[in-house]
Amino acid sequence: MAWNEPGNSNNKDPWGNKGGKDQGPPDLDEIYNDTMKKIRKAFGGKGGDGSPGGSSNGGGFSSTGMILVFIILLLAWAYLGLSTIREAERGVVLRFGQFHSIIEPGLQWQPAFIDDVVAVNVESISSLTSSGKMLTKDENVVLVEMEVQYRIENPRNFLFSVTEPIYSLRQATDSALRYVVGHSTMDAVLTTGREEVRQATWQQLEDTIAKYNLGLQVVDMNFLAVRPPEQVKPAFDDAIAAQEDENRYIQEAQAYAKAREPEARGIVRRMEEEAKAYKSRVVLEAQGEVARFEKLLPEYEAAPEVTRQRLYLDAMEDVYSNTTKILLDTEGSGNMMYIPLDKIMEKQKQSEQKQDSNATPASGQYSPPVTQTPSSNRGSGIRESSNRFSGGR
Repeated sequence: MAWNEPGNSNNKDPWGNKGGKDQGPPDLDEIYNDTMKKIRKAFGGKGGDGSPGGSSNGGGFSSTGMILVFIILLLAWAYLGLSTIREAERGVVLRFGQFHSIIEPGLQWQPAFIDDVVAVNVESISSLTSSGKMLTKDENVVLVEMEVQYRIENPRNFLFSVTEPIYSLRQATDSALRYVVGHSTMDAVLTTGREEVRQATWQQLEDTIAKYNLGLQVVDMNFLAVRPPEQVKPAFDDAIAAQEDENRYIQEAQAYAKAREPEARGIVRRMEEEAKAYKSRVVLEAQGEVARFEKLLPEYEAAPEVTRQRLYLDAMEDVYSNTTKILLDTEGSGNMMYIPLDKIMEKQKQSEQKQDSNATPASGQYSPPVTQTPSSNRGSGIRESSNRFSGGR
């Protein structure tokens, strides 16, 4: 039952009117006066209500209370102006909503309600991904997914140059990637040209974001996945395997060439040294022959016949010293005697070996056999040999 319905015994006005005579809202002046009275009492003022019995100035604050309130408000204002900027952050100061300055890390103070400080992390590295189906230069479709790592380089440009810098970076990455892939062949994107595509995309992206002053720096770019459509994937896998085999064969050939090259260089070096030694030997021998003939020339000029005969005998001695056969020509008889020294020496060696095998020394030491030849035979043989040699000369 409502408070003002007939028959309600609890006739109490929710607005504080007793008896229900005045049904209007409470008086705001009364609420204000009651509040001011309480404040004056709290700070030492008199609790007058503006009547002659009250204070002479209408119940104002005392000087001590005013100073105390001012100090409290000043401390609160100073506290609200303190801000802490971390080591990896930079503080962007906005004065009445407009850019003012950039503050360094540490405990900083800016006037509250005048300056606003926005902390921006400039060292943390974030990443975003750009992917999609792209058309190559040779009119093939390839699925490309690339990750971009970036960080904030200029806090002012990052906050105020564009509305959404991260979204702008994503769109710029997608545009740069499509441009580079569109100017490359499919084989280059999938196999050998991936590094060139990555570098070209990076350069194109940096040129694009530099025009918009995004305040971002691209730290790195990496391919996450590059693959052909599923319908032709087996054929491209075979092509990639063939290229890998080609690279392996090339590396093996290069390793073999590097192993053989030092050996060939060593052989060449040895042949050069042998040639130099042979050259030196021949030159020295020729110089020796020249010196020998220069010494013989005076002797030949003094006695030509004797010198010529001596040279002939020396030459024949050198020739016959290397043979085991001797021919003796007897003057006047017309007969030529042949002495097979090689057969004689061979038989002599065989007889010595036979005697050595039959010898049994008693003390364990070898004693050569002693053979006796009649003195008459020895003398006749010596004389015969000497007569033959003298007749041959």
